[in-house]
Amino acid sequence: MSQRSRSTNTSLSHRSGSVALAAIAVVWLAACAPTDSGVTSPPLPGTDVAPLVGMTAAFGEPFRNLTADQLALFTAGKDEFAAVEAVDEGLGPVFNEASCQTCHLGPGTAVGGTTGRVETRFGRTRSDGTFDPMTEFGGSLIQDHGIGPVTEGGAFTFVGEVVPQEATVIAQRITTQLFGLGLVDAVPDDEFRQLAQLEAATSPATAGTPNMVFDIAAGRTRVGRFGWKAQVPTLHQFSGDAYLNEMGITNPEFPDESCPQGDCGLLIHNPLPSPPPNDDGSGVKKFTDFMTLLAPPPRGALSLQGLEGSGVFALIGCANCHTPALVTGSTPVAALSGKVFQPFSDFLLHDMGGLGDGIVQGVATGRQIRTAPLWGVRTRARLLHDGRATSLDAAILAHDGQGKRARDRFAGLGVRARNALLVFLNSL
Repeated sequence: MSQRSRSTNTSLSHRSGSVALAAIAVVWLAACAPTDSGVTSPPLPGTDVAPLVGMTAAFGEPFRNLTADQLALFTAGKDEFAAVEAVDEGLGPVFNEASCQTCHLGPGTAVGGTTGRVETRFGRTRSDGTFDPMTEFGGSLIQDHGIGPVTEGGAFTFVGEVVPQEATVIAQRITTQLFGLGLVDAVPDDEFRQLAQLEAATSPATAGTPNMVFDIAAGRTRVGRFGWKAQVPTLHQFSGDAYLNEMGITNPEFPDESCPQGDCGLLIHNPLPSPPPNDDGSGVKKFTDFMTLLAPPPRGALSLQGLEGSGVFALIGCANCHTPALVTGSTPVAALSGKVFQPFSDFLLHDMGGLGDGIVQGVATGRQIRTAPLWGVRTRARLLHDGRATSLDAAILAHDGQGKRARDRFAGLGVRARNALLVFLNSL
């Protein structure tokens, strides 16, 4: 055990140390934690932003202070999100599910969570060490469903894809929760860049890197923030990407069909829709509206032990990457504009060593993974990008690379400190 771990255990074993940590945590959480008071909060000292107050809701519900028009957009978007697509609406030729809700459901019946549905990506390492996504085989994402067969004569005979034998890299990823992503979408790129610079200055061993990706609508490079590799820059692009790659439905930003196992010649002999895209953009907009206006996860009960655990969280280095609070910029939706919120993620890439999935996307290497947001983590049965962990302990102990030091400190904690940390995480 390191000297730092010993000193952490020592300080946490005494009542005085616990009270001090709790006091620090009270200040930290009081400034940022959402409440259900319904009272308008003043801006934080020295800022022109305010914490989310009276704006959070139950899982799967919209922000509480939306206008009637915004609520109508949320409802229409939610209906589209839950709709089951059909072949004559553009489903396929290969796809993963026929409805967004199939993968994004929970906890309970709340729409917008995750069922823990596992998807597969693949590729291979070239002789020069670079990553090949194997697009000629339909890579790197497997679509494991097909729309056929339907008739004799060869129409709609598509089946789900499989990982080709030539692949040397195979990775699994679980679907993510969508709660509160409108807030993440509203954070200016400069905030993420400055956060990366701050991390490099204050904790260089765990500093994150922005994934700079192409924003199709804006026609320029922006900071990615959505997806396990932060490979998508906006909710609108996230929606269009999922419409094509998860359901096979083409749309203005993603107009080309996903060819079954990479063989586009198969499309010639089947009566599939040709351009214009299956969706004229209205479906993508509805998905975007739903996710934009979907409230963040409601905070669980936070006890004194949980407040103590928040101090442990910071002391062992978890907060270096799982940034407690971010601030949105100015947006047309008042519920999202100039707000402090608590995702517990910096949405930056970190080298996770052996925990990396081997897949390269944008500037994200095979060892890098975007910091997973921890809000709502108490409701998830499967953790980490591939769902390998079924408990918070297991997830922490699986950290590697830039997360190794925090992992080792966690392993060296005494019973009281470890329990306090887990109580805190179970309040998120």
